[in-house]
Amino acid sequence: MSNRVKCTLMVLVLVLSAIVLWQAYATFQSRYLRPFDNQTTLFNGSALRLPPELAGPGPIRVVHFWDPACPCNVGNQQHLGDLIAQFAGQGVTFHVVQKAGSHGQLPANLSSLQPIAHLPGSEHLPASPAVAIWDRQGNLAYFGPYSEGAVCNASNSFIEPIMKALLAGRKVSASNTLALGCYCPWAG
Repeated sequence: MSNRVKCTLMVLVLVLSAIVLWQAYATFQSRYLRPFDNQTTLFNGSALRLPPELAGPGPIRVVHFWDPACPCNVGNQQHLGDLIAQFAGQGVTFHVVQKAGSHGQLPANLSSLQPIAHLPGSEHLPASPAVAIWDRQGNLAYFGPYSEGAVCNASNSFIEPIMKALLAGRKVSASNTLALGCYCPWAG
């Protein structure tokens, strides 16, 4: 075999390899990577009310607003599981409101969330994922996102300091929050 034929075959193999690698990369990116759309959202909790069976004095109540189709949930589900493990034994109950008309199942680490069929005012939520926290007197202490940015964990979360303050008996009033992060529209 001449050098010219060897060189041509080598170039052909390199071009075909590059095409196969590019196709694999494009397939992976389209299937598994989702773009993070940084958006500023105002979370206004003035219309939120606990249903009658949960309203009034009682434990601290944490309500997770969940849209199964929202890719932004992935960033906070492990964190929510950690919150349940940390605070459930301290007089805190955890609940979930699923977006109306959506279908899906929470991951196993969130199976202890108690579902709420309808939470008055939740139809006016701006976006999800979101969380509302009611204090022991039944007053809305916090409404907003778990954190700012694409990733949510204990180091950038708004929730741990609020929970610790409420458990220590301090009053918290943060039912209107402006945040920048990964959110999906709730209404509609």
